[in-house]
Amino acid sequence: MSVIVTVDPRLGAVLPAAAVRTIAAADQVRLHPDLPPDVAAAFVRDLGAVPPDAPRAEGTVVELVPAATVPGAALLEAVRVMDRLRSPGGCPWDAAQTPASLLRYLVEETYELYDAIADGDREAVREELGDVLLQVLFHARIATEDPADPFGIDEVADALVAKLVGRHPHVFGDGEVITGAAEQQVRWEELKAVEKRRASALEGVARSQPAAALVAKYLSRARRAGVPDDLLAAASDDPLYAGIAGSAEPDPEGALRAAAGELAGRVRAAEDAARATGADPAALDADAWRRHWSSADRHRP
Repeated sequence: MSVIVTVDPRLGAVLPAAAVRTIAAADQVRLHPDLPPDVAAAFVRDLGAVPPDAPRAEGTVVELVPAATVPGAALLEAVRVMDRLRSPGGCPWDAAQTPASLLRYLVEETYELYDAIADGDREAVREELGDVLLQVLFHARIATEDPADPFGIDEVADALVAKLVGRHPHVFGDGEVITGAAEQQVRWEELKAVEKRRASALEGVARSQPAAALVAKYLSRARRAGVPDDLLAAASDDPLYAGIAGSAEPDPEGALRAAAGELAGRVRAAEDAARATGADPAALDADAWRRHWSSADRHRP
């Protein structure tokens, strides 16, 4: 009798749990010719597997065949690398880090990913996603060392899966129907409120995010809770707040970033205009700035 068992070479010489007993009881374990040499050698060593050209035995024969790559398999290698870096004999810098010392990198990497996405730079997006993932793996690895409340990447992933499944009953449950993104957003907030037993519509908003984004998030939450717009508009006399509160779907962070881009473009254009006349941009006085600023404006597309 022949039995085919598929293995993922990216996981190394790892057997599917469901096939362990079958392989243990087999009269022969044969290797498929497409298995990578290092993986094949490990199966020979661990299981006594034979190469593809070996004579076929009588009885039950199991053939180990490489499966198509399983999405996410490379994440296991990333976890292993992070563990090696953090463990004794690994990297001294990685071993010395704490959740607090990594906070600046978490923020920096997130903003770098933001820029890559905003710029439409696919190569940079791929790289920056990896840097953000590193922060997740790093914090999860450090968390395993906590003596009072340890957890690891598996607990993080399990909690995420439970959250995604629980908040999408229209996908993973029976009976509920969601007809559009707006309805899903409302349902998501309802499920979160029940799940977290929140005492306020504003609970759970990250207070450390930039102030403009924080105001926009508070306004969004308050509107969903039914707070009238006139009350929201009168909540603060600050003119910046008034501008944000007056928008139905405010994105002040995006607007300010666009304005920052315009400012940077004007400053650089004026500097270029100064250089074109032989002037040093670092030595310009107010009148020179105005002159080159106007010159740059005339040449703007």
